[in-house]
Amino acid sequence: MMRAGLEHYLVVSFLLFSLGLLGVVARRNLLVVYMSLELMLNAANLALVAMSRFNGNLDGQVLVFFIITVAAAEVAVGLALIVALYRRRQSAHVEDLASLKL
Repeated sequence: MMRAGLEHYLVVSFLLFSLGLLGVVARRNLLVVYMSLELMLNAANLALVAMSRFNGNLDGQVLVFFIITVAAAEVAVGLALIVALYRRRQSAHVEDLASLKL
């Protein structure tokens, strides 16, 4: 039986980050872009936890705890902006963000 090493976790993290980056660059729908940003954030969290685990200290895991806390607040604000945009323009496209200016 083969154990998963640090390289395996970092490769998965890189693939998830790349997939999220592709979603941010290629998509126009704000919800898809937002989910892609969250995927990139979770890929970075996976890399931090893997490095922390294989280095034998808890610093990376504590940092991930704070990142997840900030991400929860980010979700609330981001979804509120998306709902406000959808109520005003009846669409959730990236181009419509400029319409939220006063």
